[in-house]
Amino acid sequence: MAPRLNAAGLARLPAGIGRPGYDRAHLRPGIVHLGIGAFHRAHQAPLTDLALAASGDLRWGIVGVSLRSPATRDALAPQDGLYTLSLRDADAVGAPRESLAVVGAVLRVLVAAENPDAVLAQIAHPDTRIVSLTVTEKGYSREPASGRLRHSDPDIVHDLAHPRAPRSAIGMLVHGLARRHRAGLPPVTLLSCDNLPSNGDTLRGLVLEFAAACNPALHDWIATHCTFPNSMVDRIVPRTADADLQRIAAHLGMEDAWPVVGEPFLEWVIEDHFAAGRPAWDQPGGARFVADAAPFEHLKLRMVNGPHSALAYLGASAGLATVSQAMADPALRGYLDTLIGLEIAPTLHAVPGVDLATLRARLLARFANPALPHRTQQIAMDGSQKLPQRLLGTVRDRLRAGAGCSRLALAVAAWMHYLRGHDEQGDAYVVQDPLAGELQARLAAAGQGEDADLRRARALVGYAPVFGDLAGHDPFIAAVACHAAALRRRGARAAAQEAT
Repeated sequence: MAPRLNAAGLARLPAGIGRPGYDRAHLRPGIVHLGIGAFHRAHQAPLTDLALAASGDLRWGIVGVSLRSPATRDALAPQDGLYTLSLRDADAVGAPRESLAVVGAVLRVLVAAENPDAVLAQIAHPDTRIVSLTVTEKGYSREPASGRLRHSDPDIVHDLAHPRAPRSAIGMLVHGLARRHRAGLPPVTLLSCDNLPSNGDTLRGLVLEFAAACNPALHDWIATHCTFPNSMVDRIVPRTADADLQRIAAHLGMEDAWPVVGEPFLEWVIEDHFAAGRPAWDQPGGARFVADAAPFEHLKLRMVNGPHSALAYLGASAGLATVSQAMADPALRGYLDTLIGLEIAPTLHAVPGVDLATLRARLLARFANPALPHRTQQIAMDGSQKLPQRLLGTVRDRLRAGAGCSRLALAVAAWMHYLRGHDEQGDAYVVQDPLAGELQARLAAAGQGEDADLRRARALVGYAPVFGDLAGHDPFIAAVACHAAALRRRGARAAAQEAT
């Protein structure tokens, strides 16, 4: 039985495995991070590790917060917060290769469902200067189409009535800030790292809307003193598999209960607007600070996230388990390349230092990475929360310009096809989406069969919380229905081939 990875064992790690380049004994918690899942531990935390080592400023340790599950806390607590980051890709002949580094920026993990008061206390701690989030699109308790706070959300209703025991990310933020305000403590930066358009502005609107319902003075203090930089994040991070645990343990000579796996590519663009300082994230290979992150967010949501979702729904419906398997299918890869080149790229404005043709080629190579088994079902989750910013904004721009959007309509039809809950081989899967029940009920009411595709497309696109004003756009609905018929009759590969 191998020993467990922990602080005492760092000195025994084999040569070639990275480790923290600073004295963790002097690390202080300056960042509270809500949603300490795999993405944060493969993206922001390693860059914080890099900043700590390069700057020697050890006031930026991370206290992670798991909103629901204790799994991350239970895995990392015996390891003194340490875990391994595995970066995987393939060499020129397709052989997998890997680099390993132990990350030390996470000091401890709190579980909000067990002890919400501890989370509020940490947000209100004098050492805290940044509260960051990776809680996924559905974690913001917002209406996908409008971006406004969903006041009917049971967690929001609960949090307004129970300020000492909030459940939602928005409730935790506001009630934690209320404690800071009452204690006369300085303001903090609230940094969204999720795939939302203008994510900082979106978070600010939601926080202020909730705060206004609590206390007008608190609302005014947050609005005046706290900052909400917009940011863009990018790295492909699949779920850690048992094979990863075994392979990484063999390299370490120690057991790591919760390593994370990602691609070598990483990007982080942040508006340099911080209320109480920030880590030196802008080290070589780290973050880029800008005055306006909007062009980078816009580019990433449309060029990366939109095609990722389109490929996931087609691939999952075809019974393809991973993105790399879907990219190996000529019909799906051809469709994706054409979608990006002919319908997405023309809606984008120039971004300094970015060549769209180069970005497109690099993106296809990233998706095809055979060393990174990113599951299509993982990307397919929460489509109702993702499609408005990943695909539907592009649809609106194409329609306003009088341009075609048939390939985008196929992506929407593929989501509708995916909502059936089984692939083309008849194998069932669970549709994980907070609105799955409502959407599936609407589709079921529209019926099945040869004459039902238009009714089903109208029922889906008519769902205003997701599609907003597209509900009344008959040509778009007709295009979705046409592709839905092709998917139903001939399957994902044939439908993609026809749309290429």
